[in-house]
Amino acid sequence: MTEATYQALEGLRDFTTLKWYIIPLLLVVLYIYTQEINKARDSGNWNPIFAALTVLGLDFFNETWNGWVMAYTQYSAVWTTPGPTALRVFVGWNIEIIMMFSLLGFVYYYFMSKNQDKKILGLSEKWFFAIFGTVVAVFIECILNVGDLLIWEYPWWQLSFGGIWLILLIGYFHFFAGAAIVIGLKKNSHKVAFVSIVYLVPIIMNIVGFGILDLYY
Repeated sequence: MTEATYQALEGLRDFTTLKWYIIPLLLVVLYIYTQEINKARDSGNWNPIFAALTVLGLDFFNETWNGWVMAYTQYSAVWTTPGPTALRVFVGWNIEIIMMFSLLGFVYYYFMSKNQDKKILGLSEKWFFAIFGTVVAVFIECILNVGDLLIWEYPWWQLSFGGIWLILLIGYFHFFAGAAIVIGLKKNSHKVAFVSIVYLVPIIMNIVGFGILDLYY
């Protein structure tokens, strides 16, 4: 295993690493969600909640397959986050990242106009801001990589021309695309089903993955 992998495995899901700053951060996330839920009850518009949950769920999916890469190669995940954290959940996912992705869908949603009927550079604003959000997120990701907070090990997942397209498409674009799709669905029941599937897939992957690892090792 790479040195970054060993560091990322250190303290994995160890609650003794928790820090006090997580409490106010958690309160901020809960406050924003309760405010959004209250607004949705009054307006009947649950799209901000669906967008936020979709982005977080798709990040959960990404971190699940990334963990599979580490587990089955016994070398490295595609990305690891070996630096200090209040809680490391997966080798590439920590509590700070989870809280950030808990809110990113709200940011995406509120970039758009109220009726989401405008076009920007010939694109509907849902897809324009999906691309815009992807580019900004990858730019930040690159800064974190340069700062050694986010480690990329494989040559096809780097700042090279080919690698950057993978990071754009597989790393982030489908987060915002998923949010765009869910808020475009007509019925809330369909939106609930969509979000449920987004979470059910990585949950099953984790259950199956742990079972296979137990048999294999």
